Amino acid sequence: MAFVQFSQVSLSFGDRDILKNVSVNLASGSKAALTGANGTGKSTLIKVMAGLVQPDEGQRIAQKDSRIAYLPQSGLTHHGCSLREEADKAFVFGYELTEELEKIGDQLKEGSGNQTALLERHDKIINELEDSGWNRRSVLAEQILIGLGFKREDLDRNCEEFSGGWQMRIALAKALMVNPDILLLDEPTNYLDIEARQWLETFLNNFKGGFLLVSHDRYFLDHTINEVYELFNGDLHRYPGNFSHYEKVREVELETLIHEYEKQQDEINHLQEFIDRFRYKATKAIQVQERIKMLDKILENEIVIPESLKKIHFKFPAAPHSGRLVATLTGITKSYDGQRKVIDNLDLLLENGDRLVVAGHNGAGKSTLLRILAGVDPNFEGEVKLGAGVSIGYFSQDNAETLKGSATILETIEADAPLELIPKVRDMLGAFLFRGDDVFKSLDVLSGGEKSRVALLKLLLRPVNLLILDEPTNHLDMHSKDVLLNALKDFGGTVIFVSHDRGFIEDLSTRVLELKPGQFRTFPGDYKYYMQRLTDDRERPQSGKNSRGEFLESLPKSYARRANGLVGNAELKSDGNAVVSTGSTTATSKTTTASASKLSWEEKKKQDAEKRKAEKLVKQLEEKIAALEAEKQAEENKMADPEVYSNGEKAKAVQNKITELSEQLENLNMEWMEAAEALEQFS
Repeated sequence: MAFVQFSQVSLSFGDRDILKNVSVNLASGSKAALTGANGTGKSTLIKVMAGLVQPDEGQRIAQKDSRIAYLPQSGLTHHGCSLREEADKAFVFGYELTEELEKIGDQLKEGSGNQTALLERHDKIINELEDSGWNRRSVLAEQILIGLGFKREDLDRNCEEFSGGWQMRIALAKALMVNPDILLLDEPTNYLDIEARQWLETFLNNFKGGFLLVSHDRYFLDHTINEVYELFNGDLHRYPGNFSHYEKVREVELETLIHEYEKQQDEINHLQEFIDRFRYKATKAIQVQERIKMLDKILENEIVIPESLKKIHFKFPAAPHSGRLVATLTGITKSYDGQRKVIDNLDLLLENGDRLVVAGHNGAGKSTLLRILAGVDPNFEGEVKLGAGVSIGYFSQDNAETLKGSATILETIEADAPLELIPKVRDMLGAFLFRGDDVFKSLDVLSGGEKSRVALLKLLLRPVNLLILDEPTNHLDMHSKDVLLNALKDFGGTVIFVSHDRGFIEDLSTRVLELKPGQFRTFPGDYKYYMQRLTDDRERPQSGKNSRGEFLESLPKSYARRANGLVGNAELKSDGNAVVSTGSTTATSKTTTASASKLSWEEKKKQDAEKRKAEKLVKQLEEKIAALEAEKQAEENKMADPEVYSNGEKAKAVQNKITELSEQLENLNMEWMEAAEALEQFS
């Protein structure tokens, strides 16, 4: 079994301990996350594991011939060849092995060397090449690149044509193509949209080797890992279970830590007060010296609370009042080249209190739509009509470019903060990753990510009632995203946003607008409902559906049976809302009733028997559905049990059962609808 092992590893930068006697073992099958506040040394630890940084003390041991793939956060570029050719470089180990294979073949023909040892090595290389997917490398490379969002026509493009984010996708693809024994990924989701993250999630779940990853996407971590390592003050602690379980356990630990911290702070303050009061009194000199020694001893072991686990909460300034209709978009059409329409004839109604997420693949027009709504892009066809009293706050990554000058971060934020929030400015800056002396940095020296965080916080301090947010969670860690999410939930206005963070979207959105090139659909439900609809669409037969059946299937399953009796024939408008058709249903019903009155006695008897049979089938199906729903609910309740969600195997088994029951319910609901429609013929 391949492995990478640390034993009592220590590393310091100057007088700062990054790692203190750290021990950890990664082997095939390990599914681990590395967490800790920004600046604690997570990236450094991964570099040490990859063998790129040598520790001051301790040992790093890797099994011989183990393939270890490492992906840094950023900074990788590729040039001088096509994407297809660059991808093939990931298989350099295979070319080296085949070259060795040819040399062994020559030696065997010549009869030179230890023939038995050569044959054993020959067989080992053959097996290694087979296990690595060497013979399928071109197909494997194409599958991984497309899974990460590239198109087939991209494969022959020069690597120089791709932007920085896509350059990192190329690097990630190459790391996965190696089919390594150990995979070390530092923020692999930073440059991925939701579809690519879902693909990577599936890849890691099926990955046979071991991996350690850093990510600020809680949803992604919960669905890929079964153990968490926290790096704090140079120490590394292991927590079994998924990331949400780690947070719950750590929160309990933190309560005890805070209690001890407060006691220690009281003691420090008491000693410091005595020292300050009597420092210059000769009669108290001995007592002062004793207390200075006591204080120094305490400060050597001062308790520090992790920034990532501090709870910070703030509210937006009150949103100005606006009418029920916030914005009406009619016939919005946008093309950049005069030929391909990114957005085509889009209609959208935005109501007060909506939390609308715009979903779709890269290039579907999400950012374009937000720019149009914000008034930043006036070059489009159609009309945007804002409601009475609407005031807009717009955030995009471009906002960072407007922040220039010698003013400090603290001065910039205090200048925009309402008077009542001034006392909380330092806490808010801490929540957005500006801690300690960071707040005194001038705007001119900030990185792009730092400027982006300042721009976002400036926007959130303005009194507006329509927030338009394009990727607001970029450059934020998990704690910062939680602070932002809670503030947006409390926000009294309307939000329309784009994000690639699945957990953030699920917690915030109340409606979904799906964009595809030249197409759109809206879904009057949260993101989980939207994802269920996509699953239903993939599994649903594409023929034989009438408008009524389509509308029923657009509803959550729990509403389907009730809707069957209440809706009648319905059509779906392009915005996803149902409108009830009139006329045809009544006419058909009257015709059926008139025909039934003319039936012979024998026909009537036969029809009654068929009706009873249909009624019995409907009742049986309803009983089965109720029983399965109860069984599914029981399984879902198990997921709240710590013994289940903290155990990766148990959690996976329960989730598989839930999926199985959901599929059975899907089939039964389809049967029930067919039976119910057959029964209606006798009405």
